[in-house]
Amino acid sequence: MASERDESHVDRFGAARLATGGQGAAKSLEGAYRNSQATTPGGGVEGVLSEPDPDDERVVEEIEHFLDLALSELSALRTHSEADSIKRAADLIMEHEAMGGRVHVTGVGKSEYVARYAASSLSSTGTPAYFLHATECVHGSAGQVLEADIAIAISNSGDTRELLTAVTTLKEVGIKIIGVSGNPESTLAMASDVFLYSGVENEGGRLNLAPRASILAKH
Repeated sequence: MASERDESHVDRFGAARLATGGQGAAKSLEGAYRNSQATTPGGGVEGVLSEPDPDDERVVEEIEHFLDLALSELSALRTHSEADSIKRAADLIMEHEAMGGRVHVTGVGKSEYVARYAASSLSSTGTPAYFLHATECVHGSAGQVLEADIAIAISNSGDTRELLTAVTTLKEVGIKIIGVSGNPESTLAMASDVFLYSGVENEGGRLNLAPRASILAKH
């Protein structure tokens, strides 16, 4: 049975995978830890600390770099996101909640995971909220949305075809849209009743492709 100490190290390996964008570097860190378990009495980590591996040091550096970058990108959002837009979004949600309405959050791809989390977070704070599958929305799931409800649509590009089709369907039945995107000139931004900017300059990876910092920004 794994001890709490083992689980804490597994958590660190997960953080390494997030920061390094893959399992290779994290595995080197995990391997060093496993070796120390086999060679160090009591399963301590003295072996790792006394003989640092260059690969392990690189992993730590990349983790620290990612955390610094993420904090920088999130701080920058305060200059991009207008307080007025955030207030209007909050007011719109409370206005519809007062009428008995609920919040439906939708997104496609990585934004789907953000949408599911956002819906769960809103529910936890007392606002009735549900995840709405964007693709299924145009195949009958729009029936879960009532007149007094409101929708939050999330897309990094703001031009994801499946999401825009869902937004069109929702607007046709009179649903107000809060759009969240990293592109203020996108179709989603133009279609939204309230738009919240969530763009970042650097995702945190070597290729700047895999969504990382933008995932945090959309939250």
